[in-house]
Amino acid sequence: MRIRNVRLTPLRIAAGVVALLLLTGVILYRIPSNEYVLIPDTAHPLTSLVRVQGAHPAKQGGTIYYVDVFERQANTLETLFPSLDSHATFLPASEIVPPGTTDAAVIAAEVRQMSMSQKIAAAVALRRLGYHVETRRNGVLVDVIDLGTPAAHKLQPADVIQAVDGMPTPTIPKLRAQLSRVTPGQAVTLQVLRGDKTLSFSVRTFALQQDPQRALIGFEPAQSASIRLPIRVSIDLGAVGGPSAGLAFALEVMEKLGKDVTHGHRVAATGEMELNGTVAPIGGVEQKTWGVREAGADVFLVPAGANAKTAERYAGPLKIIPVRSFAQALHALATLPPAQ
Repeated sequence: MRIRNVRLTPLRIAAGVVALLLLTGVILYRIPSNEYVLIPDTAHPLTSLVRVQGAHPAKQGGTIYYVDVFERQANTLETLFPSLDSHATFLPASEIVPPGTTDAAVIAAEVRQMSMSQKIAAAVALRRLGYHVETRRNGVLVDVIDLGTPAAHKLQPADVIQAVDGMPTPTIPKLRAQLSRVTPGQAVTLQVLRGDKTLSFSVRTFALQQDPQRALIGFEPAQSASIRLPIRVSIDLGAVGGPSAGLAFALEVMEKLGKDVTHGHRVAATGEMELNGTVAPIGGVEQKTWGVREAGADVFLVPAGANAKTAERYAGPLKIIPVRSFAQALHALATLPPAQ
């Protein structure tokens, strides 16, 4: 048997190195990391996604956009070389999927948040137009449960907490205010609406290591309210979840019913709507700002405060309008210079 002598030329060596690098890249791409990545998605027009009973014909010019963000578990290649996408943001998995929960639980919670966001947005818009809307805050919705806490053995997703130690908790701020009076480790008595049954049971609170003075129960809260609309409103964004499109929904409902909201402008909006018309902060603002720029919108309505400051950092030529309420958003749009 003869052994063939293979000559290693510079070209062969270079080809071998390239092949090895490609193989390494493929392996790293297929290995999930312990981080999640947020990636911009182009802002989308709402006009065909919102249907309102008695809607007026669409006006010429002017569009309302909602903004979302692609969110998924990052692979190891992305976390080692984050500069591969300059618009991506990496977050620890625990910030997206709380310890002890699952992706499925988080997705289900985001679906519930989207459903409630649509109802609240419609209620706020219709009230602004003079319609009578029946609403009743009925407590704080249990969205995602931390399975590593005592609450996991008592609470269930979609429970509604109506009172803590006998004090009504119709809103999230009321719940937090009541818990602020509790020493971590102390048990509290919860009044919970589960389906059509009202239950009462005790749950021991706990504190996070980074915030030892704050008593927690062990779940992610969401708004819960009973809302009865006087006309039919349907909104379908497909697989998009979460509450952050509430402001855009409310603007589009008004536009559908004949109110000139955009005044000819291409208007993108983000912000969670509350029943009293307050616009609450949201996440993923950097990616949403890039998405709005890519869509070519003229202005971007963003919750005032930290959200607006982040948006302004990445806005470029895009005009950022900070807002704290639905009324302020309408006024800001009405006072814009004429559309070009």
